[in-house]
Amino acid sequence: MENYYELLGVKTDASCVDIKRAFRDKAKRFHPDVAGAARDGEMRRLIRAYKILSDSQKRLEYDRTIRFPKKSEFDYRTFLQSRRDDPKSQAKLMILDLFHEREESALALWRGQGGLDFPLKRYLDREDWMDGCYILAEELVKRACYYEAFVVLADIMQEERREPYFRHFSIDVEAFLKDLVKPKLRRTVNDETWVFCMKTLLALGGFPAKTEARWLCSMSEALCGLHKHEEARAVFYRALDVYPRLTSIKRLKKKLGI
Repeated sequence: MENYYELLGVKTDASCVDIKRAFRDKAKRFHPDVAGAARDGEMRRLIRAYKILSDSQKRLEYDRTIRFPKKSEFDYRTFLQSRRDDPKSQAKLMILDLFHEREESALALWRGQGGLDFPLKRYLDREDWMDGCYILAEELVKRACYYEAFVVLADIMQEERREPYFRHFSIDVEAFLKDLVKPKLRRTVNDETWVFCMKTLLALGGFPAKTEARWLCSMSEALCGLHKHEEARAVFYRALDVYPRLTSIKRLKKKLGI
């Protein structure tokens, strides 16, 4: 497990003022606007370290897990495991396991609590939920669970659109979504599910016009597969309104009888 004190360069008894000062100093050097987009991951690690150590309760829980893993009589993870009937404790346990590289345990717990029906957002702090779900999506993709990963990422993106976490987090999530959608997701879902996914993406907004137009064309093609030709044509014309210079659409136009 990463040592947040070492990451920020402070002592374990550092005051809140010391922690804030150390974070600001590090952030000036590692912020992507200064160090470049390649350092996004380091900036996110700094932010997470600061979020934990600047919160007295989170810091106490963190200290119990990292500073005294063997000597302490209190084992926070065991405590959470014992509260099987408390969904908030199970949500915290899942995130704890994700952050501590216990991915299989975290995924088994997530599925046992209902998977996509487990309302993690209800039980976790916003930052823990967003960071944790991003890691969850990564693990789902590794296991070819593309639809579940898509739903998790879309939920994060919706929250990011509402209130940005920090600037480059949005870039990371958008890139992740685009990479996931084609060809990974498309080849594993049926036409009806694909239409739902495209509607979800388009409802998020904020993507380049050409990208959204391509998604509309893809949705139109899926609607053809569902024999909803009138709706498919309407979606296709919407794509042309969004981006009139679309190319490689002859095959779709033929399907639509245009």
